[in-house]
Amino acid sequence: MIIRFIILCALILFIEFYSYQAFRTLIRLRWILVSYQIISLLLLVFILYSFSQVDRSVGQTKQFMFTTGLLLLIYVPKIVITLVLFGEDVFRIGAGIVNYFVYNTTASNAIPSRRKFISQIGLGLAAIPFLSIIYGIFEGKYNFKVIKQTIFFPDLPDAFDGFKITQISDVHSGSFDNHEKINYAIDLINEQEADMILFTGDIVNTHATEMHPWLDTFNRIKAFKYGKFAVLGNHDYGEYVVWPSEKDKEENFQDIKKLYGQIGFKLLLNEHTYIQKGADKIALIGVENWGQNFKQAGDLNKASQHVAQQDFKVLMSHDPSHWEYEIKEHPKNFHLTLSGHTHGMQFGIEIPGYFKWSLAQYIYKQWAGLYENLGRYVYVNRGFGFHAYPGRVGIMPEITVIELKKGNNVA
Repeated sequence: MIIRFIILCALILFIEFYSYQAFRTLIRLRWILVSYQIISLLLLVFILYSFSQVDRSVGQTKQFMFTTGLLLLIYVPKIVITLVLFGEDVFRIGAGIVNYFVYNTTASNAIPSRRKFISQIGLGLAAIPFLSIIYGIFEGKYNFKVIKQTIFFPDLPDAFDGFKITQISDVHSGSFDNHEKINYAIDLINEQEADMILFTGDIVNTHATEMHPWLDTFNRIKAFKYGKFAVLGNHDYGEYVVWPSEKDKEENFQDIKKLYGQIGFKLLLNEHTYIQKGADKIALIGVENWGQNFKQAGDLNKASQHVAQQDFKVLMSHDPSHWEYEIKEHPKNFHLTLSGHTHGMQFGIEIPGYFKWSLAQYIYKQWAGLYENLGRYVYVNRGFGFHAYPGRVGIMPEITVIELKKGNNVA
């Protein structure tokens, strides 16, 4: 713990040193530089104090999210500045070595001085994440996108050719603060001409009571002809706070499971059901959370017991790492898995159809959108809500509409 604290302090000092160098190169007025130092110190003290006051029996609060947003707003731009100026220093030191040993320049004159335009570049680049984080907090977190995806399966039952599924995931209702925006998102869900809606977990951050102010809002989700189904996510187990007793934790868990029913969703707990359309049917399977680094309550074999290998299967599993480690090569052949969990880290760059990047990709092999292995697919929803950072940059909240088609190609 002490070593980690020392490393953290050293890293903060490193970032603050280079950030100050950028301002000092451009600004010569002493009172402005002193003001910058004082403000930086006060903000750092506030952030450290706020995080030190986190109550493990309460979990995420509005204050925690505000502090997280402030931390990112201040230090992501400073990290950008640090990278630019540190890169310049590497060049300056290299040039100094050459000047000293090759050109016999005196030690005091060997290293070139810091260039003003490099500091300008650093500050200019830092303005991009600074403005993006502000946008993400005030607009991005409610900038809902409807993403449509068509997936072809050669063995899809004929009656389900053109069958549409709306998927939502990771609601995290305890983070919401705007009824108008959430009502707008519900309207978007209802406008989609889908046959069924699936909710792949995380209805709250921790406590069942977080959803109570939003029950009427989510009850506005219309009835779908072939049903409304859900599975649990890792946050639905209340694992991330300290409970007064196991009894309190279990009562909260039972209340969270009831929430899904209170908004009209049938919760599948390591079980399956069949969706019948005409003379054909598909198996809808729901497992509890199974994550590589999170709770592993999901039991795929139990959930698919008595489901035939030749049955067409749609599986709901909150964490996409489950697909990577258990599902994608399972002998029962799960045709389509729907997941969420990653949120795309709520921060990244995405140009639909061309490019997508997020830190999430260094943690999850499947982190946003559609992935395939041996004709089996997983779709990872980017999430409906937000958690920790009270915003979204580049990776927007998502409502997915997946159309199943009979055939051999992906469109």
